[in-house]
Amino acid sequence: MIGPSVTVVILLLAFVLSGLKILKEYERAVIFRLGRLVASRGPGIIYVIPLVERMQKIELRTVTMDVPPQDVITKDNVSVKVSAVLYFRVIDPNRAVVEVADYLFATSQLAQTTLRSVCGQAELDELLAEREKINTRIQDILDTQTDPWGIKVVTVEVKQIDLPQEMQRAIARQAEAERERRAKVINAEGEFQAAQKLADASAVIGHHPMALQLRFLQTLTEMASENNSTTIFPLPIDLITPFLKPPQKT
Repeated sequence: MIGPSVTVVILLLAFVLSGLKILKEYERAVIFRLGRLVASRGPGIIYVIPLVERMQKIELRTVTMDVPPQDVITKDNVSVKVSAVLYFRVIDPNRAVVEVADYLFATSQLAQTTLRSVCGQAELDELLAEREKINTRIQDILDTQTDPWGIKVVTVEVKQIDLPQEMQRAIARQAEAERERRAKVINAEGEFQAAQKLADASAVIGHHPMALQLRFLQTLTEMASENNSTTIFPLPIDLITPFLKPPQKT
């Protein structure tokens, strides 16, 4: 039989060993000794004095948090829904526990309000075309606000922008009109370049009349290669010019 002294020793040993804790590489232990904060511990094997110290685990890995869709009215009075994704991590476990009650909930709420505020200060075109600028602005604000909590905001990405149906149709019409405008401009530029080339060609022919005859002979060659039964032979204007002049009085 085990005597009372042996039982007490076993219980005492179990009580002492209960203070041994094992923390993973990405975990830290925030220790409170009789209610007062002491230096954080970990990773690996640490010892927490039973009944004297209390431990709270904090992860240092990057946290990925979805920011739910927020109703936003842009600067040009367009109602949209904007959602985002937030990446952040704890860099100071002690402040993450002491400075804020629940750093995950607090960061989530701050991200939602900041997303609404920043997107509400931008126009719809800016919101759609300059997402990188919007992301940077949100990240800077969140990083400044969460720094006292020992949290580092790594990045913020606007994930989706939901537009009303009527606004989608208006944007589609605008894009179609823009494509038509570009097509007309390109067509006009082509006509201008063609006219310019024709003007240059006419200037060359005006200075060198034989060039027209050479062009005429080339055209005949091209027509002959197509096996046409009818050949049009224009009369050089130089041959009939003397007959067009009025007779001179003697």
